[in-house]
Amino acid sequence: MPGTPPTRFVYLGPEGTFAEQALRTVPAAERGDRTPARSVGEALDAVRAGEADAALVPLENSIGGAVGVTLDELAEGEPLVITREVILPVEFVLASRAGIALAEVRSVAAHPQASTQCRGWLRDHLPDATVVDVLSNGAAAAGAASGEYDAAICAPIGATRHRLTVLADKIADHPDAVTRFALVSRPGPPPPPTGDDVTSLAVYIAHDRVGALLSVLTEFATRGVNLSRIESRPTGEALGRYVFFLDCTGHVADVRLGEALQGLRRVCADVRFLGSYPRHRWNPAASDRPVPAPAGLSDADYADAAAWLSRLRAGELN
Repeated sequence: MPGTPPTRFVYLGPEGTFAEQALRTVPAAERGDRTPARSVGEALDAVRAGEADAALVPLENSIGGAVGVTLDELAEGEPLVITREVILPVEFVLASRAGIALAEVRSVAAHPQASTQCRGWLRDHLPDATVVDVLSNGAAAAGAASGEYDAAICAPIGATRHRLTVLADKIADHPDAVTRFALVSRPGPPPPPTGDDVTSLAVYIAHDRVGALLSVLTEFATRGVNLSRIESRPTGEALGRYVFFLDCTGHVADVRLGEALQGLRRVCADVRFLGSYPRHRWNPAASDRPVPAPAGLSDADYADAAAWLSRLRAGELN
């Protein structure tokens, strides 16, 4: 619905997970309707079917890497586009029902990724506790609330929702871990350029062409467009056939990136545009600033060169 603010949101559920916590940082979602989905595919299909205006799904984690199911879903089926990214610090807590002390915890519910990221803390503080795998951080919190387990490793929002007592916070072994989420909608005009944007693409190379991947990278390098991420996923067609997911600095409206996209169209088997959207500056003090273009390849240099060419074509040689 181009031009219409979204009001119906779906997210990878259940309730009380980092996905819900991330979605609630989006002002429109905090005011709108939020519905959990059982899977990434179900969330995105709800948008495709018009049952929701936008879906929030995980893209990558700084510890676990890319979320393959999300990339696969974006590369296949009816096209969708990313309109916003949300980067959320992953801060696990250990929570229990009221009245249970840390020394009394004998069983801990946790999603496998959560227990893996808190392995050191569990070893040091609960070496004799049994860790039980559950399907989500939300399910862990629900299990602790019902008394099925003594405690849960969960997101802060899960402890709050299930009225659990936090026995310990920030228990992850990597305190700077973050998860990147994407807000995905049906195709429409992208948000206007901000000067600090990301463009995401799914690129299919010609596998019978020598140097095909190098040709893709050259389209960006020769125009000073920085690639911040490149990820390969099998297409499912045959062994050795891959689709490459690229994140690059810039907006589809930018001249340099626009020329790069035209180049990809010429040299690739297929290119799927996954969106141009503002980059989430989650830690401005860190080294997450845009990489400047090399000398001669800035937007100003491109504008000057285009103006010079126009003068030549008009017969003006000075």
